Amino acid sequence: MNLSQQDLEICKYLAEGRKNTEIARKLFLSEHTIKARISKIMTCLGACNRTRVAYILGKENIINV
Repeated sequence: MNLSQQDLEICKYLAEGRKNTEIARKLFLSEHTIKARISKIMTCLGACNRTRVAYILGKENIINV
């Protein structure tokens, strides 16, 4: 699993149930960038959706869920 610090921060917001627009606003990035990063994260983790990303990272104690 090769996620950057910013990817992990995005995942933390995903686990909180935040929408892409909220995440983009908090990280001063475009919504398009957030969508692309989430897609990359999902591919990297083999996750089929955002909830699965939070589950995988929580199970591995990478983020607090």
